[in-house]
Parts: sequence; C-alpha cells; structure tokens
Amino acid sequence: MAGQYKWGTVIVACMAIFIIVLDSSAMNVAITTLVVELNTTLSVIQAIIALYALIIASFMLLGSKLQDIMGRKKTFLLGLLIYGSGTTIATLSINAGMLLLGWAVLEGIGAAMMFPATTTLVGSSYEGKDKITAFGIWGGIAAMGAAIGPIVGGLFTTFLSWRLVFGSELIFIALILIFRHYLTESVPTLKWKDLDILGAVISIISLVLIVLGILFLTRPEFWGYAAVLIPLGSIMFIIFLLWQRRRSNKGLEPLTDISLLKNRLFGLGNLSSVIQQIPLAGFLFIIPVFLQQVTRLNAFDTGLTLLPASIVILIFSILGARLASKIEAKYIIMLGFVISAIGAYILGGVFNINTQMMDIIPSTIIFGVGVGFLLSQLTNLTMSAAREDQETDASGLYNSFKNLGYSIGTALIGVLLLLGIFGGLASGIEESGLAGNMSKKDIKDSLFDYVEKMQTGTPNIPPELVPQATQIIDSTISSSMRMAFTALALILFFGFLICLFLPKQRLKIN
Repeated sequence: MAGQYKWGTVIVACMAIFIIVLDSSAMNVAITTLVVELNTTLSVIQAIIALYALIIASFMLLGSKLQDIMGRKKTFLLGLLIYGSGTTIATLSINAGMLLLGWAVLEGIGAAMMFPATTTLVGSSYEGKDKITAFGIWGGIAAMGAAIGPIVGGLFTTFLSWRLVFGSELIFIALILIFRHYLTESVPTLKWKDLDILGAVISIISLVLIVLGILFLTRPEFWGYAAVLIPLGSIMFIIFLLWQRRRSNKGLEPLTDISLLKNRLFGLGNLSSVIQQIPLAGFLFIIPVFLQQVTRLNAFDTGLTLLPASIVILIFSILGARLASKIEAKYIIMLGFVISAIGAYILGGVFNINTQMMDIIPSTIIFGVGVGFLLSQLTNLTMSAAREDQETDASGLYNSFKNLGYSIGTALIGVLLLLGIFGGLASGIEESGLAGNMSKKDIKDSLFDYVEKMQTGTPNIPPELVPQATQIIDSTISSSMRMAFTALALILFFGFLICLFLPKQRLKIN
C-alpha cells in the first residue's frame, strides 16, 4: 500500500457497508408511498423487505466461500456490479415485481458477496492498533447507516422521491469503482471444482421455503401452503447440515464449517442473535404501519419518530462495548434482553386511536437502550468462540443467521399484525352493527383490502359507512399492535432465558 492513503481500504469498505445497511431501514418508512405508486399492497411490500434480508442470509455462505475461489477483491467487485444493477432496477421500478427483482434479489445477492469481503479486506490491510481502529470505523459506519436510514428514507420519500434512496447509492457505487485500487487481492486457495454447489442450493432453498411459509400465514386461506413450506424448508436445512458433515468426513471442502455450531458459545450466540433480530425487524416494520395508517403521519415524520430510538441504539452499542471491560459480556447481553423486553411491553400499552408520535418515543428509547446493549456484545462474544482459522466460516455463519433473524422478524411480526387486524375486523364489525347492502363478510374483506392499501383511496363499501368503518380499522390496528408488542416482549424474554446458558467470558478490550 506504499504511496496510497492509509485509510483508503477501510473507507472503500465502509461505503459498501453503508449502502447495504441503509437499505435495511430506509424503505420501511416509505411503505404507504410504495403501495400507492407501485399499485401494490402492504403484504407485498412486507414480503419484499423480508426477502431482501433473506436473500442476503441465503447467499452469505456462498459469498464467503467465493473469496477462496476468486479472491476477495474480485468477489467484492462482482458483488458490487450485481448490487449496482439491482439498485438501478429498483430506482426505475414501475411495479412491485421490478422492485422485488432489483432490491430483494439482485441487491441481496450483491450484498451477500460484498459483506463478508469487506471484513477480510479490512482485516488483511491493517495490523495492530490500526486494525482495531479500522474495524472500529467499519462498525461505526454500519451502525450509523442503520441509525439514519429511517430519517434519510423519510426525507427522500416526503420531499423528493423514494427512488432517490436507491438512486443515491449509485453515487457510492461509482466512488467505490473509482477508488478500487485501494482494495488488495488475495491468492485463491480453492478451485471451482471444490465449491459445494449442491450444499449452496440446498441451503438457499431451505431458508427461502421457511420464510415464504411464514409470509403465507397472513391469511387463513393460505395456511395450507405454510403447513407444507415451513416443514419442508426445515427438513431441507437439516439435510444441508448432514450434507456438510458428510463432505467434511470425506475430506471434501464443505460450504461452511458446521462443527462451529457444536461449540456452546458459538451456537447459543447465534441463537441469541436471531432472537434479538426478530423484535428489531418487527419493530422497524410495524411502527411505520401504525404511524401512517392510524396517526396519518407522512414518511418524514415517521422517520423522525424512529430517530431517537436509532440514536439511542448507536450510543448504547458504543457504551456497551466500553462496559465489557468491567462486566462480563453475558450479563450485558442479559441486561439488554430485559431492558428491550420492558420497552416492548410498555410500548404495547401506548397504542390506541388517539396515539400521537410523542406518545410512542419514550418507550422506543427504552427499547433502543436494550437493543444497543445487545448489539454491542453479541458479535464479539459469538465470534470469540472461533479459532483464527475458522474466522471466515464463523463470520459467514453468524451474519447469515443474523440476516435470517431479521427476515423472519419482518415476516413473523408483520403476519401477527395482519392476522390480528383480519380477526379484529370481524369482531369490530359485529359489535358495531355496521351494515348496509353488503354482507358482514364482504364488508370485512373490503376493509382488510383497504388496510392492505394503507387506507389510501376509498374502501369498497357504501360511502355512508366509511367514517364508522375507518374508526373500526384504527381501533383494530391499535389492538393488533398491542398484541404484536406483547409477542415481541415474550420473544425478548425468551432471549434472556437462552442467555442463562451462555458461558461466562470477559472479552478483551484493546
């Protein structure tokens, strides 16, 4: 790196990480606008958001392994080009199908190739204190991207266009290509014939089937599909694990080193990370749904409501890292689960038809404190279980499970909300005596379709019933939010119970 700017590599890597994590949080606040402009529904947007994280999770192991075959720089740049093509398609989307292809599929595959490569690029370019500083910058930029995502998405969506969230990323992609000379290449250690293609296919299909099965739970008439897809995906994932063990026993190169999962610390750390990601993803998805349907906030005000929690998560992730030198990581993680569970439970009691943005913020801050503590410890603690020669596989597995948790969270908590609304509309219509020239079933279906359209346009019911129907919808969404956040609190409490079995270990802070 003689003659080059010292921090060039980490800056290039950080630009890639920034746009990847920005996508994960920026578009949640644009749900209503996406529904209207792409003529689609809430369930479809939910599926696209969930599938973006799912594709990253599904291709992460393959993306990690490709570095050993192609070299880290070539893998990174190929991922960047795929990501850029996806960003371009997403920017120009005229329907949900284009957004799905561009954002969820192509950006997801590109991100899965870039993300692990950024870790090895930074790790191989610095030593000693410089390496610690570089990874500190890397982690800080990733956290910042996630934190400012909602407000950036809100600004673009409300005052310009949601398309600029994706379009602006093309600037970063161009800068990365211009400064790609800062990236160092690695010598390939494997050949294409060593790649476990069957294992990659099985792992990708298994995770996709599981999450699609969860998404099919949205309506009772689709439960038959879910009953097939979820067990089938689970069976295929078990087959994947058995296939990896078989390849290892035969001396063949596996897609990943699953022996890591036998390590108590690594296994429980990954499980804890999945459990932590589910409520975080659910929180970021259903809060905007409530704010935009019941309180009628625009995208910018929705992002503004989420901003304090994002800032608190960033602050307490830094504070938690400092506390790790004095308190065992296990106890910081347990504290994080308890605080975030309390925040979720309190938040659930806030929702009603008169709730305003200022009513929500205090509880979101408590939730954010807990999440910040969790994020500060889980990665370092889990990765500390891996030997130096296992770090690449460990990183691939950890980030794959982490993104899987985010995908499941968007799908599962969104499904709980929509199921609560679907069931609540029936009882709300029954209790109100809402009637007209339509049957109660037709009214319920019409109102649910109206919810799916984020209450934009006009519901397909007699005009004189609209005011009463709107009140029923708002009340139903509010009660469903309470139910969803009770579920979030229980999931977080389960995470606390899991952490009781984590081994005690104080991390070294340099």
